Amino acid sequence: QVQLVESGGGLVQAGGSLRLSCAASTPSFSDYKMGWLRQAPGKERESVATISRSGDRTFYSDSVSGRFTISRDNVNNTVSLQINSLKPEDTAIYYCAAANSLISGFLNHHHYHYWGQGTQVTVSS
Repeated sequence: QVQLVESGGGLVQAGGSLRLSCAASTPSFSDYKMGWLRQAPGKERESVATISRSGDRTFYSDSVSGRFTISRDNVNNTVSLQINSLKPEDTAIYYCAAANSLISGFLNHHHYHYWGQGTQVTVSS
């Protein structure tokens, strides 16, 4: 069982930046691929970033590539998402998720096994 707790969301103006963090409560954090997903009102949950178990490989959706950076700390059991050049369309609830998956590369929402409760990001124009 993996418990995930996100933090760092908030209200920010377009063009600004935010850093989201996720703390994982599991002794085997490095066994899991981690990701960030988001869900905007009236839309399906969208995977935006995936990071490998060791953190040496990262993958992004086309909609955020170049603006979002995912990273992890396997000593402190945390995963972060640096969000730059925010746009109003980035407004969503952002979720941290963990996957015990053999699939390589970018993971979609159905690949994840554990989810946090989400943190709201609102971007004003």
